[in-house]
Amino acid sequence: MTIQQVATEAGVSPSTVSNLLNGRNHRMLPETRQRIERAIDKLGYRPNRAARQLRTGRNTTIGLVVPSVGNPFWGALARHLESAALAEGYHVLLCNSERDPRRERDYVDELWADGVHGVVLCSSLPSLEHVMPLVERGLQLVAFDRTSQAGDPASLVSISVDNAIGSQLATQHLTDLGHRRLAFVSGALASVNRKERYRGFTAGLEQAGIDPETSVRAPVKGDADDFGDVEASELGRAAAAELLALEEPPTGIVAINDMCALGVCRGLRDGGLEVGKDVSVVGFDDIVLADLYAPTLTTVRQPMKEMAAAAFTQLRSRLDDSGPTQGQSLLFRPELIVRESTAPPS
Repeated sequence: MTIQQVATEAGVSPSTVSNLLNGRNHRMLPETRQRIERAIDKLGYRPNRAARQLRTGRNTTIGLVVPSVGNPFWGALARHLESAALAEGYHVLLCNSERDPRRERDYVDELWADGVHGVVLCSSLPSLEHVMPLVERGLQLVAFDRTSQAGDPASLVSISVDNAIGSQLATQHLTDLGHRRLAFVSGALASVNRKERYRGFTAGLEQAGIDPETSVRAPVKGDADDFGDVEASELGRAAAAELLALEEPPTGIVAINDMCALGVCRGLRDGGLEVGKDVSVVGFDDIVLADLYAPTLTTVRQPMKEMAAAAFTQLRSRLDDSGPTQGQSLLFRPELIVRESTAPPS
């Protein structure tokens, strides 16, 4: 379906239809506008975005590459980012990478080939070398859930919660309750955010006068680089079984994220223990399931809506040439949300 066909149906010129589609209708008679809109509805016309981009030189589509929407945290980010984008006339294309650098590179290559020159990348990998060729060609990149690292491009925008502070808050909450035998459950510490959260855990122990060497970090099975968020619940469940088999099991557990924490809770129940009574568990992210699970999960909340809005604003300003060209690092403050999964040791 073409603009010419819409124009014929409405009894107007193609340029009049184009004016309406591109928002240049402030001088158009209401009757004319209504005829065009009725014709568009009747014929099912949809504007050709590629053609519009050629005419205007502007693409209103951005890319979002997340590890996996199997983790509700990333689904929430996608929803909030899309909401911010739609409010400004932009659209979002979603890709799931499983934190595989090759998949990230392939997705970004495809987006670039389709004329998408702005991407929010949520891998948290230490190096962005795999996407650097496109950054050098003009790709505008916002790194989400990843603080700035040595070797990053000068134009990179980094947006993250303060993961170390968040994990320290979780650990301090448990030590304030009286827990002294604590464990940290995570996949391999290969990503920037995981390293930061583990650093916060050890800082929380030291703050309470506990030697980090006496704490427990549950063993990780499998290839460290292949572990994605989708399996986090299974990792947590398996880790709980291993921790319970220790001669002195921990009374408090800090999990790398909420999905992992929920798996830990399941594993503790498998072992006949009661979460929040026999063992306390703290997650990270405050996904929607955290407040629906029984017992409700104590966790560290990320200000997701504000972070998503900042990611879109930073990306749009660079695509529109209305913002700074130098890189920027935005660090948001986390918040501890205390619920039923934590209590003083019995």
